[in-house]
Amino acid sequence: MELVGAHQDALATIDTIDVPIGASEAFSSGGAASLSGSLTSAEKKDKQNVKQDDGHDQSGQLVQEEERERGRVGFWVYWKYLTLAYGGALVPFVLLAQILFEVLHIASNYWMAWAAPASKDVEPPVSMYTLIYVYVALALGSSVCTFVRALFLVPAAYKTATLLFNKMHVSIFRAPMSFFDSTPSGRILNRASTDQSLVDTSIANRMGSIAFAFIQLGGTIVVMSQVAWQVFVVFIPVIAICLWYQRYYIDTARELQRMVGICKAPIIQHFVESITGSAIIRSFGKENQFLATNNQLMDAYSRQKFYNAGAMEWLCFRMDMLSSLTFAISLIFLINLPTGIIDPGIAGLVVTYGLNLNIMQVTLVTSMCNLENKIISVERILQYLSLPEEAPLLMSEDGLAHNWPSEGEIQLHNLHVKYAPQLPFVLKGLTVTFPGGMKTGIVGRTGSGKSTLIQALFRIMDPTVGQITVDGVNICTIGLHDLRSRLSIIPQDPTMFDGTVRHNLDPLGEYTDNQIWRPWITVS
Repeated sequence: MELVGAHQDALATIDTIDVPIGASEAFSSGGAASLSGSLTSAEKKDKQNVKQDDGHDQSGQLVQEEERERGRVGFWVYWKYLTLAYGGALVPFVLLAQILFEVLHIASNYWMAWAAPASKDVEPPVSMYTLIYVYVALALGSSVCTFVRALFLVPAAYKTATLLFNKMHVSIFRAPMSFFDSTPSGRILNRASTDQSLVDTSIANRMGSIAFAFIQLGGTIVVMSQVAWQVFVVFIPVIAICLWYQRYYIDTARELQRMVGICKAPIIQHFVESITGSAIIRSFGKENQFLATNNQLMDAYSRQKFYNAGAMEWLCFRMDMLSSLTFAISLIFLINLPTGIIDPGIAGLVVTYGLNLNIMQVTLVTSMCNLENKIISVERILQYLSLPEEAPLLMSEDGLAHNWPSEGEIQLHNLHVKYAPQLPFVLKGLTVTFPGGMKTGIVGRTGSGKSTLIQALFRIMDPTVGQITVDGVNICTIGLHDLRSRLSIIPQDPTMFDGTVRHNLDPLGEYTDNQIWRPWITVS
């Protein structure tokens, strides 16, 4: 049984910051040699597994750099977003409504170009009433399609955003304590605020605008191909150049957008820390130091934002140049057509759609770039959906007695506990019995493992080797809710949460006012 100095190996590991893996392994081997008599075969095997798993330098630092993906956003991110709400069943209806809208929109424009007389001297092919009635019917049909599109798109976007937030919320609250030890609160707040806000307000619109732009572009191509198909001799190369610009831009913009998300978390974290410790900061006269740190963090964030905005302006400038070139060539082609080759109304329709063609190609390319930048927020949220979890809250095979634990006897058998897989054991080979109904004190210096023992009892960390039994029941076979709800602890540093005193005494609302007042009266 070793308690005193049990943290020595862990502290030594933390001191080896930036030491190459070879040196770290040599140190671990040396430390293990002096304790070879007390280490079990399970511990040695665990250390061997750690060495095999570590393919990079172990810095030993508690708070690691924020992780980020690299390269293109995977297709699975888009697919997960589209199919999260109702299994993606509403997506085909949204696309169908947009296709019908585009068909009716083109039909209404073509109807006006064909049925409206070119001048007062020309006899119209249909009466004025027929022209208006048909046009109004087509316009109403387009409006209905727009309404149906929104009717499916908005619930799907709302459901997706809600599910992502709820799943992230559950994943964070089910994460082990080691996650909160190594993750600053600013990172969590950044994903739950900035990234979630983009999911709530932007992602669905961006994704919808790309689909709608594709459909509108297809409709425009169909109209122009009927009259001025020669324009595509220029249009197709221009589209190829646009796509090349888009790929050239997105590789840089995507990484800049990821850096924007990473650089914002330290600002939030520093702000929270400054507000919490404002009294101490003023007491030591360190206001200027914290202001300077805040300015540095803001500069680092603004730098990435500026580069990102500059890259977008670079792309938009070139898209505008190409669209203007395409439109100019279309006009030159139509002007040089011999008289009588094309109806003036149809020619006007072609010019209108030619201008729309330019707008659509710019909109499509910029929307694709914007979507890939914004979808990174979904990627960052999905990272938190795959966090490691604690043991299950409930187990169907618990079968605990309603009065468990009735005796309160705690038995530790060959207990080995460590804070992380890559760190040494803090408790090693601990075997002891604490009789029920007795007051037992555990004495030891700072770092001897007293708090670790309590954390193991509440399964904040599970034993690597050995077991803990309470009244003969192995606590690792019990759901966390059943275990923690039947144990009580008075922490070293008491904490009062926001709300009333009653809520702090009975946060779950399990007792009446009389039951809460009775112990107060008894001890007063």
